[in-house]
Parts: sequence; C-alpha cells; structure tokens
Amino acid sequence: MAERASHADAGVQPAHTNVKVLVTDLDGTLLGGEEDGRRRLRRALERHPEITVVFATGRGLSSVQALLHRDQLVPPPRWIVADVGASVVDATDMSHVDVLEAQLRAGWPGHDRVRAALARRFPQLAYQDGVAQEGRCSYYLPPRHLTEHLTAAVEDLGCSWTYSDGRYFDVLPPQAGKGPAVRQLARKLQWPTTRILVAGDSLNDLSMFGLGTHGVIVGNAEPGLSARVPTTDRVYRPELHGAAAILSALERLGWVRDSAPVVIGYHRPPLHWTRGEWHRPMSPNGILPTLTSALADGSPHASAAIWASALVQDDRAGVPAGIPAGESAGESARVPTGDPSGMPTGAPEPPTHLPMAFLPVPARRWAGYFHGACKETLWPALMSQPHLIRHTASQWADYEAFNEDFARHLSTHAERGGTVWLHDYNLWLVPGILRSQRPDLHIGLFHHTPFPHPDIFRRLPVAEQLRSSLAQLDWAGFHTASSARHFEDLLADASHPPRTGVHPLGIDRQAVATLARSRPFRPACDDGTLLVLSVERLDYAKAPVQKIRAITTLLEARPELRGRLRFRLICPPPEPGIHAYDTTRAELEDAIGTLNARFAARGWSPIDYHPCSLPFPEVVDHYLAADVFWVTSLADGMNLTAQEYIVAKAATGRSGALVLSREAGAAEHFGAAALLTDPHSPQDLVDALSQALDMTPAQREAHTAGLAALLTTPSPAAWARSIIAGIQRARGLHQEASG
Repeated sequence: MAERASHADAGVQPAHTNVKVLVTDLDGTLLGGEEDGRRRLRRALERHPEITVVFATGRGLSSVQALLHRDQLVPPPRWIVADVGASVVDATDMSHVDVLEAQLRAGWPGHDRVRAALARRFPQLAYQDGVAQEGRCSYYLPPRHLTEHLTAAVEDLGCSWTYSDGRYFDVLPPQAGKGPAVRQLARKLQWPTTRILVAGDSLNDLSMFGLGTHGVIVGNAEPGLSARVPTTDRVYRPELHGAAAILSALERLGWVRDSAPVVIGYHRPPLHWTRGEWHRPMSPNGILPTLTSALADGSPHASAAIWASALVQDDRAGVPAGIPAGESAGESARVPTGDPSGMPTGAPEPPTHLPMAFLPVPARRWAGYFHGACKETLWPALMSQPHLIRHTASQWADYEAFNEDFARHLSTHAERGGTVWLHDYNLWLVPGILRSQRPDLHIGLFHHTPFPHPDIFRRLPVAEQLRSSLAQLDWAGFHTASSARHFEDLLADASHPPRTGVHPLGIDRQAVATLARSRPFRPACDDGTLLVLSVERLDYAKAPVQKIRAITTLLEARPELRGRLRFRLICPPPEPGIHAYDTTRAELEDAIGTLNARFAARGWSPIDYHPCSLPFPEVVDHYLAADVFWVTSLADGMNLTAQEYIVAKAATGRSGALVLSREAGAAEHFGAAALLTDPHSPQDLVDALSQALDMTPAQREAHTAGLAALLTTPSPAAWARSIIAGIQRARGLHQEASG
C-alpha cells in the first residue's frame, strides 16, 4: 500500500494559478443528452487538452474502465473520483491514490459490518448485487422508505449517506462524498476553486456544488438538485441536457470555442512551456510576439481569432510532453527552446488573450516531421543550399501526417466562410488538404523565410506535391519582392495562381527604444578597442564559420587590430533533437578554438562565444556596447536583429555601423544606407567588415541616423490587418475569376 501511495504522489504537479478543470458526473451528465452534444463536447475537449477532465461518479472503477473501453464518445479522464467519492484514481495507470482514500475512508466500519447491521433492521433496502463497490454500500430504496429511523441508524454506524434519483441510497464513510473527494484532490494538486467547473444532475452531486467553484446543473437534472443549490452567478442552469449543457458552460467561461472567423495556423504557439510554467518569448519582436500583440485586446480581430498549434506528447504516457520551440527566420537568438521535461496535463492557461487550440502530436511524429522533414529536407532549399537536402520516406510520411491532422484541426475551428492564416513552410501541404475539405474558406500563407528560386525549389524530391498544394492558396505573403517573384514564377502556370503581397515585418520600435533608454549607462571606451557583434541562432544559413574565417583573414592582414578587435557571437543551439546543424556546430567550435589559440595574448581573445540564449535586456546591452553589428546570412527572412540594433543605438544617441548581408530581407529595405556584404564572397566579408571598423565617429553617427529614418514598417496590428484583408480580398477575386 505504501508503494502505491508513493507512486500516486509522484503524479502530483506544482501549484498553478490558471488551471482549467472539468469535474463531471457520468450518468445523466457527461453521458446525458443527444449524441450530437456528446460528440461536440468530446471534440472540444480534444481541441483543448489543457483542460483536466475529472470523473466524479457513483460507479466503481471497473465499471468506469468498461465504459471507457466501449464508448468512443467518452473523453479520457485524468483523474477518477469513483464510488460516490470513496475512491480516487489516477487515470494514467488506474492506480488508487491511497493517501487521499485513507482520509476519505477514515472511520469506515467495513462493508460486511454495514450490510449485516442494516439488513437485520431494514429489509426494504435492496443491495445492488453485481455492482462493484469499494468503501461504500449501495442500495435501491423507494422514496417512502427513506425515513429518519434509517438515516439515524446509518449515522449510528459512524457513516454518511446520499440519496438520489428517487431510488439510489448510498452508505459512505463519514468523510466521503463527491464534494469532499474533489476538495481533497484539488488541495493536493493546488487547483484554485475559481478554475474548476463541476457538472451534475442528481443529489449525489450536491456536495460538489458547495465547493465554491463554477458549476453547471444540466437541464435534465432531478428537481431536488436544482432546488437545493443556491442561486448564484457561479452556477449555470441551461435548458440543454447532459453533454451539451457542459459544453455550453465551458463556452460561457471562455475555456473552449467551437469556431472563429479567423484561425491562425502555426506549428507552435506564441509561448513555451518551461519549468512547469508558460512563458512568453523574451523579445517583443518576431512572428510570435507580433501576432500576439496584433490580435490582442483592442484589435478588430481580437475577439474573432483562434491560434491553432501543435502540442507534443510523450509517446510512453500519452500525455503532453512540452511545447515545441523550433525556429523561425523572424526570430532572434534570445527565444528559448522548449523544456524536454514536459508539460503535464492540466497545465495552466496560456498567458495570452488569444484562445489557443492545441493539436496533440506524438513525440515520434514530431521528430520525423520537424527535426527531420522540415529541417533536413525543406530548410536547405529555403536557404538556397540544395546540396544539403536530405530526404527520407519515413520522415516525409510524418510531415504528410502532421499536415493532414493540422488541416483537420483547422477545419474544426474555422467557421463557414472563415479565414485561415497559415505561417511558414512547416504547413505547405495544408492548403491542398484544407481546400478539398473546406472549399468555403479563405486560405492565406505568410512566409517568414525567404522563398527560393524555382530552380532550387524543383530540386526537392517532393517539389510537385508541394507545388500542387501551394497552388490552392488564395493568397501568399512575403517580406520581400524577390521572394514574391520566386513564388509567382514557380506557380505561373497554375490555373488560378494565388495572389501575392509584400508585407515586410518590423519590430516594436517603441518597446526596444524604451528598454534601451532604461539600461544602465556605460560610457564608450576610448582605448581604441572595437566590438563586433552578431546575435543569431546556430544555423549554417547564418554563415557563422565564414565569420570566423573572415576574422582570421582580417587579423592576418591588419596586425594593428590584434589586441583591439573582439568579435562577440551570441549563438544559442537549436531545439534538442535537431541534428541538421551538428556539422556546423563542430566546425564553428573548432574554428573558434583554433583562432583564439593562435592570436590570444595578455588577457585578450579575438572571439567571445556565447552558445546560449540571453534575456532580451541583456541582448540590448550588447547592442548598445557594439561598434559594429554583423549580419552575414546566406539567406534570411527580414532579420529583425538588425532593426533592433539600429533602434537601440538611435534611441540612446549612440552610433554604430551595420554590416548587412545582401541576402537578408532587411537589405531590400535599408539598401545602400547599410554596409552591404556578399556572404558568398570570403573577401567581401573581410572588406565590408574592415570598412565598418574604419568609420569615423561622425560617419557612424550619420550612418545610424540614416538607417533609423528608414525604419517605417507598420505596427503589428496594421501589419496583421492588411494581411487578413488581403487574404479575404483574394478569395473574392478567385471566385469571380472562376465564376
């Protein structure tokens, strides 16, 4: 017994302030109402695995297990309160939580003693033979035989009782009952009562409605329950029966949502699960913070949008294992990765105004889909490195399966005639699948990565499959005109090619400027030292090894820079499980070690390497300290770090130099105002950096001011509005053209 109790305790999670818990009776409640209502509730709970489901039933455990096996409309519970509150079970392995049961069954005289004592004096009690019972005795009893004499005899035995539906009489331990059991479980798991919804239909559910939680009394409940539960705002009394009433209560609380006119489709959510808590991205910039702020309260689409994303599950236990972090070309290095320790079922509500709709994805499928197909097959093509494409049938099967499931997930959430706004190459097969399922939808996709030249795209082994799907889009958006042209050329022969739009993504300039001004002032050194900075995740597309080689060449050609020049590389590793960059990491670390060993002298090393994520305020400190910001991407989206550097410098009256790859999206917008460099030319990398280092203070001041004046991208809200409008307008034009 002690071993089982220890196991049950191991499943207890730390306190959370925003959990969502549905505690529901079975017969007449969860199992009640029309089949359509039960099906809709099951689908809603599948879409929201963050809601912890608890059964609170008069059934015994074996009866609940049989029900789960035969009835596909019953949602799987996380916990089971059985035997009218005398049993508490961890549904992950169906083990009894002995610590709680010992408290609930304290004072129980025993099954046989209770039966013997009552049988002699009350022959009208009909014992429920064939019903599995633990820690209780259950009888059939007509209402006329429910007397004070009977209840007093039960109390003399040191027991409590419940009577429901005009026929069920349950004798329980004095501390037991559905309400007491739920209270003990909530205390153990530290669930706030304000985040619990209880649902019931009979008087043996009455004790649950005295816990101070939200409640729903289903429309088909016995009159005695509704009469005895006080009328408060916390208790909802719809006319709907059974499961439909529960769903209505969940919607009323804002915990679930059936459909929305705008659905955001991205392979991951705008936050991540780490150390038992939800966390927002550390930076205010990038696709995730931008979309969150664009669709937050005050936006025209704030109350009309749902964010659909993946929720990776632990294959062994079938429970969520964490939110994938992944990478996006629009993100900078301070966005941390997900926690491999995992996210428990019943995790707290995400701290965002956007309703979340999670698609559970097995960890093995995620590995094949994201770590494999996305990063080893598609990413090299996007980065114009086709020689690095690695394609396997099994990984591509995972990509196909993920996209199929995601398309169904989106279809479930999108209302008729609604707008689906997809993001990035991770969902390239969704348009084709979704169009066949839901021809009524407006479907658009924004690429935060560069889009490759058609000749490179066609080197993908799955190019035609992808091309066929992309042709089903109504609209496709890009940061740059060159990416838009590549996409248009690829689909030029489609019968109704998607409309395209160029919408460069900017940063929250005010947030960066305010933060920069708040940082401690550190006067610039006048000892002739020069700091070159790069902030980027580990990726061969960022050309980190080429940077080290360029520094080596520069120090060889200009000995006067030895002891003065320091290159600081903030370069965190990718999500665990991604191996596409292993070679780059090994080459980078080897090159750094060789260079530092060759030139280091008297406390100085040319390379200051930080292979980790940093809080955004610290990143801003590095921006402010750097004389030169160095971007050498072989291919890139907008590259928001370049914008952040300029805003931080301009906001504090400091100057600097931006050396920017011609292949970065920002180069189309900054143009010759930046010091443009060709990352494919080793000598040009050296020459452009050398030119930046030789700029006078006056030249740097004019350089910074000129770049700051070019930062005119729209606010996140305006950016999002223009894209949603573009998707909707394009659908109308396509319908006119085909009509």
